[in-house]
Amino acid sequence: MSSPCDPRYAPAGDVSAALMMIDSRLKAVYDGKTGTDAEQQQLIDQYTASLGPGGADDLLDGACTLIYMYMTWLRMAYEDHDRDVIESVVPHLVASMRMMPKSVRPEAIPTMAGLVVAAGTGLSPSLWRRQYGDWTKDEMNPLEATAFLLAEHINRITDDRDFATRLISKALNSADQD
Repeated sequence: MSSPCDPRYAPAGDVSAALMMIDSRLKAVYDGKTGTDAEQQQLIDQYTASLGPGGADDLLDGACTLIYMYMTWLRMAYEDHDRDVIESVVPHLVASMRMMPKSVRPEAIPTMAGLVVAAGTGLSPSLWRRQYGDWTKDEMNPLEATAFLLAEHINRITDDRDFATRLISKALNSADQD
């Protein structure tokens, strides 16, 4: 029986814009910038403001698609080593978020862990989240942090700072060619 949270029913959203934001954050961290520099934050704020309501929803769906794609890749990688992706990724993700109290409020952590578990079990994170109502403003930073932490996890286990970005870019290029 098919689930209402099956990814084939989910909108992909603006994956390119979501990837651009995550890649920008990764590069800032890898370049040793501990905070968000004012110019970068201003550009992100301007871009987000220009989206309008539909564009913001597309960006949210795009971030959820990234989470789904990252967890799919991680699930296959961990299965190749006879390990469970949920057991291997979720505790690290939750611990990392708990160390980010300015960006991730404690009450958002269970929702973000739920998104990752949904994706790790083959469900659409956006459809899973939608069943609990609209996104809240307090969930925006945690959603970005979730996608960022998954990308960084992939980069760390592959020992390649650009692997997660290339993974999605290749998938997008492949989809465009089809």
